[in-house]
Amino acid sequence: MFRFSPETAEDEAEVEYLLDLCFAPGRTALSSYRLRDGVPKVADFSLVARDDYSGIAGSIRYWPVEIGPTGATALLLGPVAVHPTHQGEGLGAMLILESLDMARQSGWERVILVGDAPYYGRFGFQRAAHLKFPPPTNPDRVLALELVEGGFDGVKGTVRKFGTAKALKSARPIRKALTS
Repeated sequence: MFRFSPETAEDEAEVEYLLDLCFAPGRTALSSYRLRDGVPKVADFSLVARDDYSGIAGSIRYWPVEIGPTGATALLLGPVAVHPTHQGEGLGAMLILESLDMARQSGWERVILVGDAPYYGRFGFQRAAHLKFPPPTNPDRVLALELVEGGFDGVKGTVRKFGTAKALKSARPIRKALTS
């Protein structure tokens, strides 16, 4: 049995340990980390899952990003990690489904990620040929999901770090989520 809760500052060291355990040592050199530098994660649905012993069994994080010339906002999903002792139990899927539902209910329209299409495809993610992710990123691994019908209509171009004034004005769900 797992208990889900929003990630807190007290969870930070334990989550970072989990990420180090689950991913290659150079994980922070990936282009997706450049989009996260200096930007607060979206607190409302960056979750941790604790097991029966209160240890962190899994985590998922989200970050705001901007897309294209209009500065349309989107969620960048990742990383999602499951402790090796809990892999194969469906925890990653539970974290993804729960957090996507929370994002949808909070008014977000779109989510992107860099990952494996066969895994994320079962949640509705599809290759996002209309998006250009900062290099070095394999374009076949850039995936997108509309949380509302038409969420990507007219949204295309380069994915970039969140923070321009134009994006802040148009990011109604972001203001609350970043301050929670």
